Amino acid sequence: MPNHSDFNKASVLVVGAGPAGLATAIQLKVLKPDIDVCVIDKALDLGYHNLSGAVLEKEPLSTLLDAAKPGWRDSDEAKQVLANVIDKDDITFLLGKNMAFGIFPMLKMARSMGLAFGQMIHHGDYSVSISRLTKWLGGIARGMGIEILTGFAADHVVHNGDTLAEGVKLVDQGVDKEGHKQPNYCEGETIEARFIVLAEGCDGLVTERFVETAGLKRRSPQLYSLGVKELIKVSPEQYNKFTRGRVIHAMGYPIWTPVLGPGMFGGGIVYAGEQDHLAVGMIVGLDWKYRDFNTQDALARFKEHKLVKQYIEGGTVVEAGAKMIPEGGWYAVPRDPETQSIGKGNVMLLGDSAGFVNMCKIKGLHNALESGMLAAKAIVASLDNPGAAAAKYTANVEQSNIAKEMKSAKNFRQTVAKFGPLQGMPLSVLGGWLPQFHVEKDYEAMTAAPYRLKPCGNFDKDGFTAVAATEHREEQPSHLQIIDPTICTSKCLPVLGAPCVTFCPAGVYETIHGQPKAANPSNCLHCKTCQRKCPFDNIRWTAPEGGGGPRYKRM
Repeated sequence: MPNHSDFNKASVLVVGAGPAGLATAIQLKVLKPDIDVCVIDKALDLGYHNLSGAVLEKEPLSTLLDAAKPGWRDSDEAKQVLANVIDKDDITFLLGKNMAFGIFPMLKMARSMGLAFGQMIHHGDYSVSISRLTKWLGGIARGMGIEILTGFAADHVVHNGDTLAEGVKLVDQGVDKEGHKQPNYCEGETIEARFIVLAEGCDGLVTERFVETAGLKRRSPQLYSLGVKELIKVSPEQYNKFTRGRVIHAMGYPIWTPVLGPGMFGGGIVYAGEQDHLAVGMIVGLDWKYRDFNTQDALARFKEHKLVKQYIEGGTVVEAGAKMIPEGGWYAVPRDPETQSIGKGNVMLLGDSAGFVNMCKIKGLHNALESGMLAAKAIVASLDNPGAAAAKYTANVEQSNIAKEMKSAKNFRQTVAKFGPLQGMPLSVLGGWLPQFHVEKDYEAMTAAPYRLKPCGNFDKDGFTAVAATEHREEQPSHLQIIDPTICTSKCLPVLGAPCVTFCPAGVYETIHGQPKAANPSNCLHCKTCQRKCPFDNIRWTAPEGGGGPRYKRM
């Protein structure tokens, strides 16, 4: 690593080479060019594990790059990554398979009245591929002398009896399924660092282990959604008909309608990708109650709706993927109970790892970038006292736009979880004026009730996994652990029918001889839905060897 005699030491170690982590590294080099920064990521290459909606507000990116790379707007990379500026913002309610009602005027009214729901307007923002955004930012970071190591999976933060964290332990490489060391065995190193930044994205392994071991607490349980997304190559005529600067956010069918009842929280998205490509996705809150519900089946139904079908009919799915989204908001941000720091000592939590997704905006990328810049400022201010970094970072967040907008939306998702979409969505417009609602964890919501719509049968899970290009070394131990198999056979299977087999977007789980098993761990997309939706909290996701997982390039 730069300016250091030992390869396994750095002044600042960033876990996660997504927008938040890269923003931290870039801003650090702007503020203190001689500081040595190392960024590690479990993906084989930059952007491979990054998937998003992905609407990006301009200001945080501009602030970051204006200081780091003057003239960046004129570069070919910037013009490619930021080619789509939203000039047509469709917010639509779907009623049945053919009807659609635009509700954008309602949002404009909400904005004029200062209601939190009015933040959902995206006009003037970018619609981007987060995979390409990440690769671009990584190139800028490397050009500034920042060490970025891909294919390095982290396991946990290391403490050696000190109040400060010492470093991060990497995952062992070269172990077979029985745990035996193979000829290519390499013990996971501990990378030592004075400051540790956790920017792994949603439900990161190192982050959640640190939250537990450091005793961080959330005022409300973190709530999640599962997003599944496809990139579809369409005809030039269909692409031009949709228009490059358009984004559709749809609520209602097939997730819920007034006819079907409260149903579930979520909706569909459509936006323009690169030339002749449209991104189509479905996002559904993990607090669904139906044992046999499948998010990809809902996506297939959404694609058949008249509004969407006209643009994608006859198209070819060229890439696909899945990820979770942290939706619990301000109350679900993990904090040190004593100091209220978003982290502890010399360890800070950023972006989706902290839970900085504003559900009234349906956005989190801008907050991820801003949190990275705020963390960098806190580190530079704490060079002589690393133990103060988390407190200074938290003070920066509290004074930033992150806190302002997160507080305005602090009860959005809890309100919907408490009252259902039919009642909760109207109530949620009151935003921060509402009291805190106590809600159950996502996995506690599942019941034996079947979903009210029969499976449409138009979804090929094997094909979905294939275009996600996910891959793991087959000989390694499974990174998906069923804690107590007897719970599966005695409690889950007889009543719920092993819902993991249905809800896993990658077909990892199967029932073999009456026993649910993680039969296909090499298919795993690293979304971690199984860990948060298993109705008995009986599955744990651990990190596989570095370099495994999906290989998103345009998601």
